[in-house]
Amino acid sequence: MRMKACAIMLRLFFCSWLILSFCSPQVSFGQQIYKDRKAPVAARVEDLLKRMTLEEKIDQLQNKASGKTDEIDKIFNGKSYGCTHEMNMSAMDCAQMYHQLQTYMLTKSRLGIPILTAAEGIEGILQNNCTLFPQALAQGSTFNPSLIKKMTEAAGSEAEVIGIHQILSPVLDLARELRWGRVEETYGEDPYLAAEMGIAFINGYQKYRITATPKHFVAHGSPSGGLNCANVSGGERELRSVYMYPFRRVIAETMPLSLMSCYSSYDGIAVAGSPYYMTDILRGELGFKGYVYSDWGSVDRLQTFHHAVATQEDAAKMSLTAGVDLDVDGAYTTLQRMVESGKLDVKYIDQAVRRILTVKFSLGLFENPYGVPEKVKKIVRSNANIAVAKEVADESAILVKNSNNILPLNMDRYKSVAVIGPNSDQAIFGDYSWTERDTKEGTSLLQGLKEVLGKKVVINTAAGCDWWSHDKSHIQEAVKAAAASDIAIVAIGTRSTFLGRSPRYSTAGEGFDLSSLELPGEQEELLKAIKKTGKPMIVVFISGKPLAMPWVKDNADAVLVQWYAGEKQGRTLADILTGAVNPSGRLNVSFPRSTGNSPSFYNHYLTDRNEPFDQPGSPEEPKGHYIFDRPDPLWSFGFGLSYTTFKYNSCIVQDSLMAPTDTIKVTLEVENAGLRDDREVVQLYVVDKVSSVATPIKQLKAFKKVFIKAGQREKVILKVPVTELGLYNEKMKYVVEPGEFDLQIGSASDQIYYHKTITVSR
Repeated sequence: MRMKACAIMLRLFFCSWLILSFCSPQVSFGQQIYKDRKAPVAARVEDLLKRMTLEEKIDQLQNKASGKTDEIDKIFNGKSYGCTHEMNMSAMDCAQMYHQLQTYMLTKSRLGIPILTAAEGIEGILQNNCTLFPQALAQGSTFNPSLIKKMTEAAGSEAEVIGIHQILSPVLDLARELRWGRVEETYGEDPYLAAEMGIAFINGYQKYRITATPKHFVAHGSPSGGLNCANVSGGERELRSVYMYPFRRVIAETMPLSLMSCYSSYDGIAVAGSPYYMTDILRGELGFKGYVYSDWGSVDRLQTFHHAVATQEDAAKMSLTAGVDLDVDGAYTTLQRMVESGKLDVKYIDQAVRRILTVKFSLGLFENPYGVPEKVKKIVRSNANIAVAKEVADESAILVKNSNNILPLNMDRYKSVAVIGPNSDQAIFGDYSWTERDTKEGTSLLQGLKEVLGKKVVINTAAGCDWWSHDKSHIQEAVKAAAASDIAIVAIGTRSTFLGRSPRYSTAGEGFDLSSLELPGEQEELLKAIKKTGKPMIVVFISGKPLAMPWVKDNADAVLVQWYAGEKQGRTLADILTGAVNPSGRLNVSFPRSTGNSPSFYNHYLTDRNEPFDQPGSPEEPKGHYIFDRPDPLWSFGFGLSYTTFKYNSCIVQDSLMAPTDTIKVTLEVENAGLRDDREVVQLYVVDKVSSVATPIKQLKAFKKVFIKAGQREKVILKVPVTELGLYNEKMKYVVEPGEFDLQIGSASDQIYYHKTITVSR
């Protein structure tokens, strides 16, 4: 009887203990390994996973939008979620809210699981009052990865004090379809450049307890017709050789803990629902170890957009089993009833939860998920960070024409200047910047010129036209301003604003694609009217993408290109125009001659321009192949002028016979033969002379930006692993084929000064 009574007592105790374990956030069964910071991450994950209910697991697979501090309990109701975001607060308000939210997660949710705090971070942290750095396209045109790492270290310092642990960047899509509105978010048209910039970008942020989120996996940026989210056409070889290249290198060299899926389909297969892309390739081939974060609504779109499935439940199941771990828009709320009905194996939920928990443990969020609100005022938008934004802007602007060295402006010659055009008096930040239309911190071109010129020069202003409509009624106002001035500076281009949502007259950004690449509205008519005044005309092209501007190239006295360059954009432009800063940016995306001339990227197949045996189709264009035009770019990838002159004095290749495991080493001597200190971008391209499958006419494989003082010479060393010379052969196997390769070294893809031949042995 005594043994029976003891057994009953033990059962009662065990039942009471179980009840307490599952009802109290402070009590759980067994040793709480997941709370032991010294335990291996994998052991902590498994210990926590076995304590979670099905509902708690599914909550970890979802994003829950946060709100104001006094709304936390109402929004979260004692639950912990995988991720959250906030896009409508100041940096300080957000920092205080996140501090309280994480406290709530650790003390009020049953198991005390912290939440991942995510933010857009492409040009700085997307919270109002944070530093606005240049857009990704401008970052790419610096050709300076170390500077971009410095930039994201600065941005990361702001994220750290706010309490942000996941940055929804960088964009590794390629700008090969210029009608697409999101060109400005890319690093340009070249996969090697995108990889180099992406690696630097991520390393800067990941200096802190932050995971970057490279996106959009995969091949998202070349949609049919340039229409956002449309199908991307291409084959397996193009996928692997071009679109996967930056992802492959970024994953291998930075090991990000998160990655974002894409909306689009590739070759008819919706990527977010494809186990081949999201598991076999991403995890199996590329070795990605983190968790996959869905693009907004990409799971639901498997049903509503791609029609790959009939119901939202089917979309959720398709995406989860494919390998998308966290859904941002609500489709995964259907997972519980699918498991309970036997439609979905719980192992897929456990797999995704493991990945998300692994990230949280790896970032140390269970021990300290907090930011440092008391440091926000000191760190966020500090003078030091603004100075970095200016530095990136300075190195990103590209001078593409400078007739008779009219720039920099000799202000002893000009007593009055006309500052004209729709982009002359507007700070334009581009997509994914602040969420409020508050641009008082940004410097426009007009404001920058006023700061630089002071009262010594009369500035006459007029917009002349807007950036989108066919209203010509104000062009004569601009003509009068030009006629009354010694020189005209005309700022034209595109406009995009925060998150691609407003204003409705945006001509670039997410959801604002172009059917034509000609200058929108009446901007070219404005230029022609200014040209007729006979005054020297400087065109400043402020844009999120290249446009077709042959008239501008032929008629402007100088052309300065500036992709959206953050809050100091206008001051940078003024400093370059007046000579305080020398231009050192290079084109990271080629300019087309016309809409029909696109795509115009430099690294095309040999067969994709002129056929050598054909006669030109028109006597008006004797060197062309199109009847009325030429297929080559207006300005090519890698091109950019300086206020000084660089000479390439020597080029030596260390070895000409290479094994597949070797590294090519090229040593150059570059001289600054002019009168101004400046930076040169030395570029190395590779041509496979004979290959079993088609390869590009040339491919960028190394570059280096070097500062050289006037009259000085610098030794520049470029290295290329021979493995970079490989291709995907007929059987889709990556191989380095033996044979000869032409190394082309110069200052642009179409300005090559040295050709060196190397031979790769078997």
